[in-house]
Amino acid sequence: MTGVALGVQRLVEGMHDQKAHIESVLMLGATPKAATKKIVNQSFDAAILPTINSMVGMGIVFLPGMMTGQILAGLSPVTAIQYQIAIMLGIVGCVSITVIMFVQLGYKAFFTDRAQFHLEKIVKAR
Repeated sequence: MTGVALGVQRLVEGMHDQKAHIESVLMLGATPKAATKKIVNQSFDAAILPTINSMVGMGIVFLPGMMTGQILAGLSPVTAIQYQIAIMLGIVGCVSITVIMFVQLGYKAFFTDRAQFHLEKIVKAR
């Protein structure tokens, strides 16, 4: 949920802050996807960063509960680490897919059917 919340926040802020740039690029003939590509990519990066940071310290800075429980239960530490790596990769995969789907489909809410930038309907909904 943190990833999606950060992605939403960064997407809306980026659209609001870059409104003039997006409208200028659209007037020059770009598609909405091309006009918002940088904002969408930055939204994804910001959303996935906390998950990646939590993986960096895994097993070094802190021992996750599942891995600790398996080691205390008598399982080989190598096997416990393998299970923990599999779980963390699954979490990162799910967060990544969810955020990608959201920001790749979410930017379309800022445009009308005629590819006109329409920030006001999103801002009023907030």
